[in-house]
Formats: sequence, structure tokens, C-alpha cells
Amino acid sequence: MTLTHGRRGIYYWKCDRAAAFHGTAQGAARARPEVETAVRSLVARAAGVAPVALRDGGGQGNHLTFLAELPERAPLFVRIEDGPEQDDYLAVESHVMARVRSLGVPTPRVQATDASRGEVPFAWQILEYLPHPDLNRHFKAGTLDVSAVATQIGRLIATWQQVPVEGFGPFDVGPVLGGEGLRGLHARYADYFFTRLEAHLEYLVARKFLRPTQAGEVRVEVERARPLLALERGCLVHKDTALWNLLGTEREVKAVIDWDDCIAGDPMDDLALLGCFHDGAFLRAAFSGYASVRSLPEESGRRFWLHVLRNMIFKAVIRVGAGYFDHDSRFFLIGAGGSGASLREQTQARIAAALDGLREGRDPFSL
Repeated sequence: MTLTHGRRGIYYWKCDRAAAFHGTAQGAARARPEVETAVRSLVARAAGVAPVALRDGGGQGNHLTFLAELPERAPLFVRIEDGPEQDDYLAVESHVMARVRSLGVPTPRVQATDASRGEVPFAWQILEYLPHPDLNRHFKAGTLDVSAVATQIGRLIATWQQVPVEGFGPFDVGPVLGGEGLRGLHARYADYFFTRLEAHLEYLVARKFLRPTQAGEVRVEVERARPLLALERGCLVHKDTALWNLLGTEREVKAVIDWDDCIAGDPMDDLALLGCFHDGAFLRAAFSGYASVRSLPEESGRRFWLHVLRNMIFKAVIRVGAGYFDHDSRFFLIGAGGSGASLREQTQARIAAALDGLREGRDPFSL
């Protein structure tokens, strides 16, 4: 069974799905014996040999993950989507990973995938295992060559934007399965951009994360910037460009992972996602890398701030709803020596900075 149009009313899956925040309590604790048994069988068929061990894959997202160790062969990485919505977007993700890889963007090779739930009651994906840590570990340890890596990230973003897409927003699974390519579920970018924006603001006010006056300011500034959303054509957007979704060394990106939220959108969106976490020096290097491959769009500064603002709003919903502010510095989102309280302050400060940046036309590198 596939759920064509299953993400039509979704801005960002993790907070907008029917089972909001499903799996955000970190992976393997949800694993059931019957799931592990099924995974062993799937790996054995894909690899032609039974795994000798199945371990927690250490995933930090909303998927169950496993590391399947094979006799005298490199291990495989397994991702499971077991939510009650029966989402089939892993089929889109596998297609996108192959497309961007053909352009030179490093991604793990997909060994097998099936989102139909025809054989097992979950969607699954079996990937090449790459023995590199995510770059956030280097960053938190203070060993990341920020300038070199940020420049490379910018080049990669510009490269994957060359993948042809139609429409806007999350992709329709049907055309992908039918070999027709990537087609967004919305005819206009503004329709996607405003999807659940009001619901997100109301939620943050109700949970006392934003004051009503702050939510009102967001509405005013976004409406003023509406002309920027009149895109003639979208581009491929990863939609979760962050160091924990990049594997590699202290100086080099070896793989871009977790394309589960990819959409057709604005060329500044992935750069703006970097702006949700990093300072002006990081962004300057990323913009430079991007511009070495592809020209920045018109009004790139205002587009940047508009998308930092929209992204911080949905990220705040996730952080509030999934209890991220209750964690300590061991949590992937919290820097060394930080706390849940400091993450909350940083989230509110970045929303305020995005509002000011959009309202006053500030330089993106002022962050």
C-alpha cells in the first residue's frame, strides 16, 4: 500500500505528521523482537548472507536504525519508518539519493528499499555503511575545520540544486514510483511556505514559548515578504542541512545523509537552515562555496532571513513538543557545556535575529 499525497498537508514531517514527534525519543528503545526478526530476514535477502549481529544504529532522528554486521563483509545500515501513518517517503528519499549522487554529491549507496508495507508492517531502507562520524561530533569537540567544511557544504548545496524538480513542497510518491521524476505536491511555493504556519505560531503561543505580540510580528513580516515567494520554479532542498546529517572527517564531508524531508523549494532555504545554527563566519564560507558553483538568487539576503524565520518556527515547535529543552549537553543539539535552558534561549534569540534581519534588511553574515 502506498499513500500518494500523504504529505500534502505537511510543512515538516516530524511535527506535522498525525503522530507528531513519533520517534523523537531516540530510536532503538522502540525496537520490538518481531521488528528485529524481520530486519534480519530483509538484510539476509539483500546481502545474500545472514547477519551475524544486529546492533542499535545510533540514529538521532525519528527512524529506528540498525547496524547489521555481516560475515567477512562490510556492515549495512538499516532505517525503519514504523509510524501509524504508514508514510512511504523512503521511496522518494532513495530516489533522491541516487539522483544527487550522480551529480557528485556523496551519499551512502542504497542497497534496497521498500515503502509499500506489502511484506512487513513498516517501510525500510538498507544502506551502505560509512564508518565516519557525523560532523557535529567534530564541531562539539572543537576539531572541525569550519571554513573548509562550510565552503564544501555550500558547494554541495549548489550542486544538488541542479536536480530537476517540478512544483513545490514535499514530493508526490506516485510519480517517483512510476519513473516520472520529482513532482512537488503544491502548484505555488507560497502554498507550501504557509502550510501550517498559523498552527505552528498558535502552538508556540499556547505553550508560552512565544508571546502573542511576537507571533503577531512574525505574521506581519512574513506577509510583507510574500512577493519573495512567487517562484517560477523550485529547486531540490534537503530541508535538514545540519552537521549531524553530514558524515566525514575534520576537514571533509564524506556523505550527506537523511534526505527524508527533502522538498522542491527556494534556493536559499538550505543556506538558511545553516543560519539556524551557525554564525556569520560559517555562513560567509558556505555562501562563498555556493557562489563558486551557482549564482545566488536575487534578493538573496531577504530570502535568507525569511527562511531562517520559517525554519526556526517549525524547529521551535519540535523542540518544545519533543522535550528538547529538558536535555543536557549529551544531546546532539546542545553544545559542549550547554543545557536545555541555553538551547531554549538560543532558539528564541535566533527567531528574534531572523525577524530583525528580515525587517531591517541586515547582512546574513551579521549573525
